[in-house]
Amino acid sequence: MNRIRRHRVASLLVVVVGVLVMLSVTSAQQKGKSYAFRGKVEKIDTKAKTLTVNGENVPGWMSAMTMTYSADKDDVVTRVKVGDEITATVYDGDFKVLHDVKVVPPKDGAPAKK
Repeated sequence: MNRIRRHRVASLLVVVVGVLVMLSVTSAQQKGKSYAFRGKVEKIDTKAKTLTVNGENVPGWMSAMTMTYSADKDDVVTRVKVGDEITATVYDGDFKVLHDVKVVPPKDGAPAKK
């Protein structure tokens, strides 16, 4: 009886580990190909945690357009300001989330934002 119980526990562990491996591989594959995104923030909704961005054309991903996005990190909506130029990473099949959002520093000669 003890031997059967050990065999069942070992079998269960193998199944659990297999499922965890499959989930991690699937998660990594879901992101797909990445693209560099650039745009200007036009509106920020802190309650909904979204940014409305006038995005430039991203060949192979999306034409230039103004659209509302969420960000992969909650602090983005408190860090960026309306009028900021931003860069981010976007992924195939995900047209709603901006990843790794960064504010582009003003060009030389342009007045710094306060």
